[in-house]
Amino acid sequence: MRKRTKQILALGVAAAMAFSMAACGSKTADTSDSGAKTDTEKKDDSSSTEEGKVLNIRVWNDEFMTRVVEQYPGYEKTSDTEGKIGDVTVKWSVEPNDDNNYQNKLDAALKAQDSAAADDKVDIFLVEADYALKYVNADANVAMKLSDLGISSSDLSSQYKYTQQVVSDENGDLRGSTWQICPAGLIYNRAIAKEVIGSDDPADVQAAVKDWDSYYALGKKMKEAGYLVQATPYDTYRVYSNNVSNPWVTDGKVTVDPSIKDWAEKAKAEVDDGECSQDTLWGTNEWNAGFYPATDTANIGKGVFCYFGPAWFFNFSMKGDDEKSIAAQGGWGFTAGPQGHFWGGTWICAAVGSDNPTLDADLIKTMTADKDVMTKIATTYSEAVNNSDVIKELAGSDSGNMKILGGQNPYAEFDAAASKINLSSLGIYDQGCNEEFQNAMKEYFAGNKSYDEALDIFGTAIHEKYPSVELAK
Repeated sequence: MRKRTKQILALGVAAAMAFSMAACGSKTADTSDSGAKTDTEKKDDSSSTEEGKVLNIRVWNDEFMTRVVEQYPGYEKTSDTEGKIGDVTVKWSVEPNDDNNYQNKLDAALKAQDSAAADDKVDIFLVEADYALKYVNADANVAMKLSDLGISSSDLSSQYKYTQQVVSDENGDLRGSTWQICPAGLIYNRAIAKEVIGSDDPADVQAAVKDWDSYYALGKKMKEAGYLVQATPYDTYRVYSNNVSNPWVTDGKVTVDPSIKDWAEKAKAEVDDGECSQDTLWGTNEWNAGFYPATDTANIGKGVFCYFGPAWFFNFSMKGDDEKSIAAQGGWGFTAGPQGHFWGGTWICAAVGSDNPTLDADLIKTMTADKDVMTKIATTYSEAVNNSDVIKELAGSDSGNMKILGGQNPYAEFDAAASKINLSSLGIYDQGCNEEFQNAMKEYFAGNKSYDEALDIFGTAIHEKYPSVELAK
């Protein structure tokens, strides 16, 4: 998300592997006879395999770090950015995502991997869907194949298919894994729904927003009642961008998909009609104000009917830790909305050249495939985890009821939505194109530029970011 993150007490107990990756002067697993080894043989192998004393993990926020610190068996926290797993020191390098900072720092570290001292080598790094292909591409040779770590497809058999597609290279080899799924929906203000729609029941609200025509018609009713249907024009962007027919870039040409253009036109109409503000996402007045009751003094005066987001949005965006917020009062509801989509997600990759492959493997496997850990993550953080068995169990249990949603259980919706996510148009330029297109539309929404003029701004920005591509004319 956005913006939007245990231990092996004895490494010798883990399945050991003989590593030899010539390209990096380090080691990669020989899996030719791994299935035939006995536990005793594995222990003997591990006792002779020398691994690093420092595990370096690169992240952009504390989401994954929090889950590891609290849920990985045997992790010992020694400071805000360091810990211990057995006799291995864990060092967290936190580089914020702003202005591509995280990727730039990661790229520099991976480029220096061969010559880095053992204690400085990158062992684990995280990626998001918008740019995952950049790192898992086989030619990039920076993320290890999970099979080379001894992690098999059967180990990850309960994961949702789309989460594996994100981090599969062009040969079909899996090079990362995630603990979370991010199917998203419409998160609505129950009090406003009761007033304007006449009910806050998810089924009734869904009927009122079942498609885009219904949603925009409801927006006019919200305006008449004195509310914003959504906080900003950008709140609906991810729904449209997740439902494109083609990737942003084909043969070096950037093309704006009809779905993206439709978003711009519909959002402009909303802004002009006063159904949403001209504000942007994250930390802005109008956007943040909607997380509080319309009568609260912190609010600018208009309540916001809905936001679009996945489960991580509940925790990281909706101010649930503030007792004055709607979230703290259980005042939100969740439904599918006018069109299915997903938003975000964090994938764990082991870096080629890591000197801690056994610990890398155990951490990835434990944090993304251990059913008990998955259950704890889901119930501790109100999160949708990447395990269909756990999701289905929560859907049929009171353990899946969420306070922020007034006791509603959204896990059946998460399961259904995650099973339908389509990633056929995913590309390596998605992050930059999505960000720059939204940036360019600001002048259009403000009435300072025509759509075509704003499109030219986008074309210039994207060519500066990716010199090898240009906007198709």
